[in-house]
Amino acid sequence: MSQTSPADVTQLLHAWQSGDETARDQLLSVVYDELRQQAARYLRRERPDHTLQPTALVNEAFMQLIDQSQVSWESRAHFFGVAARLMRRILVDYARAHQAEKRGGGEPALALDEAIAVPSQKDFTLLALNDALDELARLDVRQGQIVELRYFGGLSIEETATVLSLSPATIKREWNMAKAWLQHQLKQTSSHSS
Repeated sequence: MSQTSPADVTQLLHAWQSGDETARDQLLSVVYDELRQQAARYLRRERPDHTLQPTALVNEAFMQLIDQSQVSWESRAHFFGVAARLMRRILVDYARAHQAEKRGGGEPALALDEAIAVPSQKDFTLLALNDALDELARLDVRQGQIVELRYFGGLSIEETATVLSLSPATIKREWNMAKAWLQHQLKQTSSHSS
């Protein structure tokens, strides 16, 4: 998406929302590489024998995005936030299916990188992270959204602020609190499973 501005993406989103199928097709060609990079980042955190490839993850997520008729697209950042949420759900579904196949053995490991500031020597499973994020969202919806947009969506502080209609200072403060809470929660989960 190096030659297309966020404003161009936003225009395509609005045209698509208004029923322009050509805009949807143009949007896919404009955002495909960025979505694929996002998918590849997710899959690098997955187990090595994961059967889902970045292209398949993007295709599956985009098919679900097409079905998001009730979404009122606000911006490029909003689109990538929704895409991040869908990719997270797809990966969690695959992890659950894989775990069920193995009858409860060997959850796929997910190294939680410095983006969420958990010590790098700790490995957590995607399902543990998903459960912790769901719990955070139950306690504080906004912090849950911020983590999803920042960590899973790869959005900047400013893009997250735009999507959530908050100030960048509020996003930074909430992001730091959410990271600390998740770090504590994941450490607790890890110590209980040892």
